[in-house]
Amino acid sequence: MFATLQPFDLIIQPGWNNSGPRHWQSHWQRRLGARRVDNADWTHPLLDDWLDGLDAALDRCVKPALVIAHSLGCIAVAHYARQRPERIAGALLVAPADVERAFVPAELMNFAPVPRQALPFPAKIVASSNDPFCKTARAARLAGYWQAPITWLQHAGHINVDSGHQQWEEGWPLLRQLAWRAQRHLESRTVATATG
Repeated sequence: MFATLQPFDLIIQPGWNNSGPRHWQSHWQRRLGARRVDNADWTHPLLDDWLDGLDAALDRCVKPALVIAHSLGCIAVAHYARQRPERIAGALLVAPADVERAFVPAELMNFAPVPRQALPFPAKIVASSNDPFCKTARAARLAGYWQAPITWLQHAGHINVDSGHQQWEEGWPLLRQLAWRAQRHLESRTVATATG
């Protein structure tokens, strides 16, 4: 598991209100030695501020970066990909929040509309069959927009502490698969540059 991740720096991109100490993102941060995005305001999220926070975290990377995002953080990654796609080697997008749904909290509206472009780096979406913040049809549509394969978890809620996902080490094989794809992608880019 860890050997697969050696070529990368790992960035934790939480969602709205950050991820508390019992959240799986916090557990992964400790176990994997990942760096967390440090946003100015987690409670009243502003897209530009969140993009600046992700950019600052990527500035501190010395290796290609894999971003591990949850909820609203997934939407931030998709927006960031439109601006500086070369800075991200791959992204694990867990339980993306639907910021275009009816009755979405007002605090999240400035993250809409969701980018419709294919992500220019390897990505993997992990979605739940009963996520209260993103219906299955919407998660599938995001996967189509972003051209990212999707893994479905059955009855996993929002894949957070409330749904019983505290350590969530079952997700590590998905991160390992993403790292493998990202490494192949980087190698193919290097070959293309050398032969071009």
